[in-house]
This record gives sequence, structure tokens and C-alpha cells, in this order.
Amino acid sequence: MRRKTITLPLLFAVVILIASGFSGRSASAQEKTTKKFKDTCITSECHAAMGKEKFVHGPVAAVECTVCHGKSPKHKEKPEKYKFSPIKDVAGACYSCHEKFKTKKFTHTPFAEGECISCHSPHGSPNKFQLLAKGGKLCFNCHDEELVEGKFVHGPAAVGGCVACHDPHTADYAKNLRAEPPNLCFMCHTDKAEAIRKAEFVHTPVSENCTKCHNPHSAAKQFMLESNAPELCLNCHKDKKKQLSTAAVKHGAIETKKSCLNCHDVHMSDIAKNLIMEPMDLCLSCHDREYKRDVGKSLMNMKKWLAENKDHHGPIKQKDCSGCHNPHGSNNFRILRNPYPPTFYKPFAVENYNLCFSCHEKSIVLNPETTKLTNFRNGNENLHFKHVNKPIKGRTCRACHETHASNSPKHIREAVPFGSWQLPLNYQKTKTGGSCMPGCHKLKKYDRVKPVKNQG
Repeated sequence: MRRKTITLPLLFAVVILIASGFSGRSASAQEKTTKKFKDTCITSECHAAMGKEKFVHGPVAAVECTVCHGKSPKHKEKPEKYKFSPIKDVAGACYSCHEKFKTKKFTHTPFAEGECISCHSPHGSPNKFQLLAKGGKLCFNCHDEELVEGKFVHGPAAVGGCVACHDPHTADYAKNLRAEPPNLCFMCHTDKAEAIRKAEFVHTPVSENCTKCHNPHSAAKQFMLESNAPELCLNCHKDKKKQLSTAAVKHGAIETKKSCLNCHDVHMSDIAKNLIMEPMDLCLSCHDREYKRDVGKSLMNMKKWLAENKDHHGPIKQKDCSGCHNPHGSNNFRILRNPYPPTFYKPFAVENYNLCFSCHEKSIVLNPETTKLTNFRNGNENLHFKHVNKPIKGRTCRACHETHASNSPKHIREAVPFGSWQLPLNYQKTKTGGSCMPGCHKLKKYDRVKPVKNQG
């Protein structure tokens, strides 16, 4: 009984000695080291900053460092010898958790090369999605910042919202755009999209690609235009560029600050040629006042003239000023489409009256006698031929006719400018003819049925 009592205390002492003295390390040190290696890489001694960012990568937050770095038990003992580093296939490591994107037609270079960490921090970041920088600052690590240095900057670009237009990984459209223009633009510009959808006529760049006129990032011109009108418009409208470069007379509207925009809507319209109003209304919206042009000359208030004179010329009746005038420019007086004498007298040549003959039959001034070409005849004598067809002092159409409107039949003038004198015509119509007593000759009559013999 006594022998047992001595043996048990001795055995207990030996156990204590082994547990403490022969282990080579204290119990507390063993516990600390084991816990640090087993439970976490993030301690006050190692990797202390990890996991403290606003947005932390999932494995870091879960302290699952080996998901990306692999396992190396000896790293804690000799970190300088046993490296604890990412596997070589970075993209593969990412895809082991993240569902691999289905590669589309166009792929962002870092994504194509598997360099996810070119944009994302693998541990944590103050930015959403663990981005290395916020918004445009990240993009400008690679892309030229001059893109947004224009005076006028597109909204998304101004706030660094590059991803509003571009997919940062892969896309079906060039430049990694999220949609094909113009549908991409309409994702934000919904008001324009609705109006364009309803419009009868849409400007070609609008239906194809807004960037033909607008820079999608920034520009020196308002509305991010590549240049102002008319230069911007003439980049595409080559025919008009050539016309304006050679035109002796340009439409005044083109030479104002608004230029082409005085008449055309740049996006869409319900009127042909993208006009902002019906043609006649458009012309009269400017020509509702007198314009001083050259010394001693002016353009009349056409709106007032047409209201006061009820017998309108054919093109005016059709509400088509462009029937006679080129709305851009011309080599002819008053931007007329074809030659028409601006003077009272003109030696006769058919080509001098090409404007008139684009509608009227030229034989009216080529035949000295007729029974049907014109009512302005004395018997069979063609009085149009007699007045106009002269080698020196042929009377031009304007000598007797108003070109826009009159209160007399056949647009006969009440008076015609003859130098500084308003030369009166004093025209009177009869059932089968008429008479006139202008400043150039005394009273003369004509009759289609009973020819009149005039004196002098």
C-alpha cells in the first residue's frame, strides 16, 4: 500500500518534466505559433494591412489565402527561402472562382492576356470591384488622358464613367462598346431616340453612327462636335462643298454663325431635306424684312409683297422658292438656278433665259409670227418676239413681268426700275388684247382678233 503511494507522485513528476523541460519550447509559444499558422496569415506581425480596405476580395475576407497562393507549410519558418506566391496562371486562379466570361468578338487587352490584376487588386481596394483606381483614373493608366481634355466633355467621360459605354472585359462591338451606335447613344439619349423613331426623315449619320459628327469623349466645340457648321456638314456633303467653293453668290443664311442650321435640323424632321419648316414658310421666316445687300440695292420684304400681290408666279403657287433659287449658292444673280438677265436691256440669246425656259416654251421668243404660242400678239405678230429678240436692246422679261407676284394678270408690273426711275407701264387688258403706255413709248394697243395699226 505504501509502495503505490510513492510510485504515483513520481510518475506524475516525470510527465510534467517531459511536457515542459524536454519539449524545447514553452507551451505558450507552441500555442501562439500553431494558431498563427493554422488560422490566419493576417496578424499584427504579418500582413497586417490585409483585409482593411473598404472592398475586400472574398478569399482575403475569409482568410483563405491558399486559394490563390497555394500551400507552403515551411513559409512561416523560413519565408526568405520558401516563397508564398501566386500561381503562374493568374487568370486561371481567378477563373477557379469567377465564372469565365464567354469571349465575344472584341476583348479588352488586359482581359485577353489574362492580366486581371492590371485593373483589379487581388486583395482589397477602396474602390468597388477591387479596382486599382476609381473610374477614368484606372483607364488612363493605359489610355491617353487627352481624350477628355477638350473644352466640352461628354457626361460619362467627365465623371470617369467609361463603363457606361465600354464593357471592360469583352463585347460584340468594336472598341468594346456595350451596343452598336446609334443604339448605344440612345441608351441615355432616350428623348432623341423617341423623336427619331417617329420622324419621317432622319439624317444619315444619326441612323448610322453619331460619332460622325460628335466626339464621344470631348471636343473643342459645343455638343462635342468635331467642327462647326458649315465645315462639319461639308465633310460629308462633298457636292455642296464643291458648289459653295465655286459659287459667285452664296445664300446669306450659310454665311451666318448658324449656317446650315438656319434651314436644316441636324437629326431628323418630318419634312424632306431635314428642313426645320415647310420650304415656303422657311424662306419667309427670314425674308419677312428688307435686307440691304449691295450699295444702292436691297432685297424686298417678300412676305409682305406676296401678301399684297395676289397673282403669284407658278413656283410661288407651288410654295417652292427653290424652283428658281438655289438655296445654297450659284453663279447667277440672286442665287438663281440658271441665267436670267438682271437688267432692263439685254442682247438676245436663248442661254440668257435658261431659267425661264426651264418651265416656259422657248419658241415664244423665237418665232416672229404665231397664232397660239402667246396671247401677247397683234393679229399674228408675236409681240414677245418683237420686244425680246433684239441684237442690242432686247427687253428682258423683267421689263414687263414681276417675277414673284403682281395684282395684274400675267404678273404684269405696275412699274419697273429704270435706273433711279420707277418707269410706269400703264397696262390695260381687253377681252381680245390690251394696251400699255410705258415711259419708253406712247400708248400702243394690240388685238389678237382685229390687229391694231399703231402710230410711231
